[in-house]
Amino acid sequence: MDIKTASALRRLRLVSAPEAVSFLLLLVCSVLKRTTDFNAVPVMGMIHGVLFILYVIFWLDAWNRTKWGIGTAALYFVLSVLPTGGFFADRKLKRAAEDEVIASRARKEGIVNA
Repeated sequence: MDIKTASALRRLRLVSAPEAVSFLLLLVCSVLKRTTDFNAVPVMGMIHGVLFILYVIFWLDAWNRTKWGIGTAALYFVLSVLPTGGFFADRKLKRAAEDEVIASRARKEGIVNA
C-alpha cells in the first residue's frame, strides 16, 4: 500500500466516527424537537451534512485508490447511512490497515531474508 492509499484510508477512518456521532445526535435532536421546545435540528443537520459529504468524498477517494470491489465499496457506503454504521466502518478500516502493515512487514522480511 502506498502512502496516498494509506492517507485516503486514514481520512475515511477519521471522519467515520464523527459522522456516526453526528447522525445519532441529529436523531436525538429530532426527537427533542417534537417532544420539547428544544430545536437544535438546523445546527445538527448542518454539522451532520458537512460530515456526511466529507465521508462520501473520502469514501470515493479511498475506493479509487484501493481498487475495492463493488461489494466492499457498497458496504462502506451503506455503513455511512446507518445510524451507527460509521463505528463499524472505522473498526473494519482499522483492521484492514493493521492487516496491511503486517503483510507489508512480512513482504519486507521475505525480501531481506532472500
